[in-house]
Amino acid sequence: MFKPVKTKKVYEEIIGQIKKLIVDGKLHPGDKLLSERELADKLNVSRASVREAFSALEIMGIITIRPGEGSFVRQVSYEGMIEPLSFFLQIEIDDIVQLLEVRKILEIEAAALAAMRATPTDLENIKQALVSMLEEVRAGGIGDLGDAAFHFSIAKAANNPVLIRLMNAISDLLTKTFRTSRQKLFLIENMPTLLHQSHYEIYEAIAAHNPRLAKRKMQEHLNLVEDVLIKIKTGKIHSFNKRQGDKDILQIPNEDYGFPS
Repeated sequence: MFKPVKTKKVYEEIIGQIKKLIVDGKLHPGDKLLSERELADKLNVSRASVREAFSALEIMGIITIRPGEGSFVRQVSYEGMIEPLSFFLQIEIDDIVQLLEVRKILEIEAAALAAMRATPTDLENIKQALVSMLEEVRAGGIGDLGDAAFHFSIAKAANNPVLIRLMNAISDLLTKTFRTSRQKLFLIENMPTLLHQSHYEIYEAIAAHNPRLAKRKMQEHLNLVEDVLIKIKTGKIHSFNKRQGDKDILQIPNEDYGFPS
C-alpha cells in the first residue's frame, strides 16, 4: 500500500500518501492506521516524522488519535471534506489535462446556468474580467489573472451555491493551472488570439441568454485548450522560443469585441 519516501519534507510525503489512500478508498472511516513504529519502518523514515504527520492530519480533521489505542481515520462529513478538497486534488492531479476533465464537469453546465440566470451585474463582471485578460496580455503578461476571474465570474453567475463552493475549494489549484497552461499555450502561434476569441464567444452566448450555445462554446473552449496541451505533451506540436501570437492580439481593436477603446 505504501511507497518509499523520496522527496519533499518527509512528514508532507507521509500526509500525502495517507490522504491518497483515503481518497482511493483503500482506507475507510474507522480504519486503524499502522503504529508510529510500524509506519516508520514501512516507509523507512523516523518515528518523529510519522508523529509530525499524524499531528497534522489530526489538526486537519482527517484522523483522530486515541491515547493508548492508536490513530484512526475519521468519518469526514461533507462540511469537513470541502475544505481539504483542493489539497486532495493537488495530490491526485499532477497534469493540467486531468484538471481540464474536472473543469468540463463543472464549467460546461455552469455556462448554461449562467446564460439562464445571469443578472446585468453578473454580465458586467464577466465582461470586465475579459477586458482585464486582454489588457494583461497587451501589457506583456499572459492574462492568467483575468482568465481565472472570467471563469469564476461565470460560476458565480450560475447562482448555484454548491457550484461556487466547489470552485472555491479548488481555486488555488485552478489559479496555478491557469498560469501554467497559458505559459505553454502562449508559445504557440496565434494561440493568444484564439483563446481570447474563444472567451469572447462564451461571453456573447451568456449575454444573449442562450444556454445551449453557452454550453457548446464552453465545451469548445476547454476542448481547444486540452487538445493543444496534449499535442504539446506528446510532441505533435512544438512551441516557439518566443510568444508568437502577441502581435495578433495586440492588433485587435477593442471595439471589435464591443469593448471601450
